[in-house]
Amino acid sequence: MQNIKRILTLVLLITGLQVRSQNQIEWNSTYTLQLSDFQSKETQIGNSDIYSLHTASGIDFTFAMSNAEFMFTKNFNSKVGCKFNRSAASIVAPDSTVANDLLGFARYEFDLAELYARNLRKQLFEKKGTFSNVTFFQPLYDEIQSQLTERHARAAKETDLGRNKEKLNELHQEVLKEIEALADFCKTCKPPKKKK
Repeated sequence: MQNIKRILTLVLLITGLQVRSQNQIEWNSTYTLQLSDFQSKETQIGNSDIYSLHTASGIDFTFAMSNAEFMFTKNFNSKVGCKFNRSAASIVAPDSTVANDLLGFARYEFDLAELYARNLRKQLFEKKGTFSNVTFFQPLYDEIQSQLTERHARAAKETDLGRNKEKLNELHQEVLKEIEALADFCKTCKPPKKKK
């Protein structure tokens, strides 16, 4: 009976993780967000006089390691993620044209979040010393979040949340170039050692 309880608990845990992971899209260069990714019950296209967008994309940073592991770890790339949460993402638009404009901005925003995830990975790599305190990352994370928020707000204003397609395309191309320039700081990459 005890083994059955353990197996049932394990199955429920795995099922829960699978459901959660199906709601999360980890950023990668080959996936493009679709309207079908906006699965919040608040999503509404048509029968609305307003438009709004909540992409639920962002950066996370988590790690668990012993003091010894932390002391000798320099590369935190795999600990910094950029994810899009389908079940929390919503689009409200009066019609499909506006919905697609908002989708264009959501794609920009997801790439922008990855750019700042790469900036954070780079900062962690460059600033982490052998004797760094475990809290060394907090000011770096706060600064990156502040820069991301500021740039996002500026782009939202300049493009009217993607309605100005020409300006959005210009800003999006800039972000994609910056992502490419930080190729060593993708989640699965190993940054090169500094030359002495």
